[in-house]
Amino acid sequence: MKLFIAGHQGMVGGALVRRFEAEPGVLLVLRTHRELDLANQAAVENFYAEEKPDVAIIAAAKVGGIYANNTYPAEFLFDNLAIAANTIHGAHLAGVKRLLFLGSSCIYPKHAPQPMPEDCLLTGPLEPTNEAYAIAKITGLKLAQFYRKQYGVCFHSAMPTNLYGPGDNYHPQNSHVLPALIRRFDEAREKDLPEVAAWGTGSPRREFLHVDDLADACAFLLRLENPPDLINVGLGTDVSIRELTELVAAVVGYRGRIVWDATKPDGTPRKLMDVSRLTALGWSAKIALREGVEKTCTSYRAEKAAGKLRG
Repeated sequence: MKLFIAGHQGMVGGALVRRFEAEPGVLLVLRTHRELDLANQAAVENFYAEEKPDVAIIAAAKVGGIYANNTYPAEFLFDNLAIAANTIHGAHLAGVKRLLFLGSSCIYPKHAPQPMPEDCLLTGPLEPTNEAYAIAKITGLKLAQFYRKQYGVCFHSAMPTNLYGPGDNYHPQNSHVLPALIRRFDEAREKDLPEVAAWGTGSPRREFLHVDDLADACAFLLRLENPPDLINVGLGTDVSIRELTELVAAVVGYRGRIVWDATKPDGTPRKLMDVSRLTALGWSAKIALREGVEKTCTSYRAEKAAGKLRG
């Protein structure tokens, strides 16, 4: 099987490479952004025509945390729309047999039922701070669904929950909550700071999936003869931000005080994926949160020591 992984240099793409390198009979087709600009329609169509992969996994995206999404909405919408449209349409033109498009849990309404089932898509307004990114991802999964409906190709989508793991983005402003906490507490430990400030009350609850579990779920979905058009991928359990913060501090080895600033916003009270559909098909996550955070702390320090830390 000739497998194209779009976005192989990102956190998700790197996990997919690790997963499929171990699969016998799989030939990976990889391109850096310098080699192939996925926002360039002609370049993407030429690439597909030349390489003719059997399967494509679209893991490429412009990503960031609340600050980045809220500050650069035009870029987040345009870049991610272009990536989705070009990779999906180009795959169809080239006769790619199978395509798996990866989205995000932010596609669901801000006030979706908890846990969030796949059927709640497009039933209410989105979270305003990441609306641009969510709209692009919804467009991508709908493109895959409608190409399958109209042309009979096996194009389908998976919506992962909050991800973390090796190769994450640790930018002080543009990163997601878990890598941001790892960096903040590790730097506080190094500087022997007496306290670290944390935003909000710590009461919101979030779900976190190790990226290697997502890669395993993708391999599972690609083995299904008739996969769902859209399926959630998550751990199935959540923790409060306070619990997560205390866990990261403990794993990193920070022994100072955590000071909660209740004047800062908490955000959505809860975001948990309903993973019953995937569980019923026979897959569930294997990496528990503490184990995953420990592995990620180790990789963070290794990446930092090697000068390869993103952000």
